[in-house]
Amino acid sequence: MTKSPKLAFIKAKWHSEIVDQALLGFNQRLDQLQVLANVDVFDVPGAFELPLLAQNLANTVEYDAIIAAAFVVDGGIYRHDFVAQAVITGLMEVGTRTGVPVLSVSLTPHNFQSTDAHVNFFKEHFVKKGAEAADAAIEILRVYDSIIKKPNARVVA
Repeated sequence: MTKSPKLAFIKAKWHSEIVDQALLGFNQRLDQLQVLANVDVFDVPGAFELPLLAQNLANTVEYDAIIAAAFVVDGGIYRHDFVAQAVITGLMEVGTRTGVPVLSVSLTPHNFQSTDAHVNFFKEHFVKKGAEAADAAIEILRVYDSIIKKPNARVVA
């Protein structure tokens, strides 16, 4: 990459004790990679609000990539799998419509219970997934950078 990337990291407040770990892993990995990125952090109430904010951020043309994190669990009242599918589809559509890479750290566990064992497992898992999102963000920005440098390149934006 030729410049320090400007990234948006959106995270859902629902289960924030778990979701916030993705940002921790993301920032730790950027530090390990010695990537000097400007990361703006945004909190939203839940997973369902991620795609619209991602779209609005992408439309500002300020961000090189957007990362969205959420933890969608079966609360027994609604079909969490439908919510998760809507969120992932919405995030993917934002990327294809705007040309801004949108990466997801949105997980939907098969079985989750608010026990110490489950909470601690998913906290650790979100740190790992946040680090993987940092790797993916940097890699996709390198790919985009190489495409843009080619003559006659047309990139969606």
